[in-house]
Amino acid sequence: MRTDLFDFPLPPEQIALRPARPRDAARLLVVRPGESLEDRTVRALPELLQPGDQLVVNDTRVIPASLHGRRIGRGEEPRIEANLVKRLDGSRWLAFAKPGKRLAVGDTIRFGDEGRVCFLGQLDATVEAKGEGGEITLAFAFHGPVLDQAIAERGDMPLPPYIASRRDADDEDRADYQTLFAQREGSVAAPTAGLHFTDALVARLKARGIALHTVTLHVGAGTFLPVKVDDTADHKMHAEYGIVSADTANALNAARRAGGRIVAVGSTSLRLIESAAAEDGTLRPFAAETAIFITPGYHFRATDLMLTNFHLPRSTLFMLVAAFSGLGTMRGAYAHAIEHGYRFYSYGDACLLHRG
Repeated sequence: MRTDLFDFPLPPEQIALRPARPRDAARLLVVRPGESLEDRTVRALPELLQPGDQLVVNDTRVIPASLHGRRIGRGEEPRIEANLVKRLDGSRWLAFAKPGKRLAVGDTIRFGDEGRVCFLGQLDATVEAKGEGGEITLAFAFHGPVLDQAIAERGDMPLPPYIASRRDADDEDRADYQTLFAQREGSVAAPTAGLHFTDALVARLKARGIALHTVTLHVGAGTFLPVKVDDTADHKMHAEYGIVSADTANALNAARRAGGRIVAVGSTSLRLIESAAAEDGTLRPFAAETAIFITPGYHFRATDLMLTNFHLPRSTLFMLVAAFSGLGTMRGAYAHAIEHGYRFYSYGDACLLHRG
């Protein structure tokens, strides 16, 4: 399909720079294809679902993957910003660095302790390789849990570009950009639909007979990359690692047989569920990378409803929701959201989508 079919204008003032407080006070647009749109709040989710429905949330945890430092060891010491993208092993990470042109293979970057109390020594990394796409391989002086602690001490939360270009990350983001379910470290972006949940909301969902299950998909930086090709068939998705346990697969299969619906909380949960589903919708245990790219025409195997935020124009995420509820339906829903002042993107409001 033509990429421009997924374009739409968005006033920049509707890009949320901070989340709603409390989290479940965010607005919720209920989208049922062929029916009128309904303006609610996330707090109303229990009454919008049915007893027996099964919520699937992503329990990945965002690491503070945005590092700032300086190149040392040769001449001047320019400032370097590195955003970690993917762990390669116990001491090596794939990253994007700015300005990458100031770095050469063999250079050392010292990631800073300016203005922050660090309990470990200096965090140095050597540029081991440079890729054609602007990525670099960093080999750190620390290894394993010690490296994780050093990154946690020095790093900032890796806010999406549309927020980071307008303000710096701060200590509030360390809590705000982490979901209630975050357990397994490995993401460099939050599964943002999960940001709307509070303990009180989860308790009300369970009291209504709505079960909650966890899967793990470590979100990569590719989630923010624009689709630059003219036709969606030419776009290549970045792979991300995900896990659906046998217990979760069995529980969801049993619930579906009993008439329950699977409600994916976010595009990451949905993509992982669909990756783990057989043609007949039966879920199997899954532990692998997935690069599934869902566009209109895709046959959904296991997902019945979807809770998600409002996404970027021309993005793979907007293509996914268009596949789920219909392109015309979603263009109408987004026009309504813009007209009625909904807040967009990672810290923004949400929509509850029924399948088209």
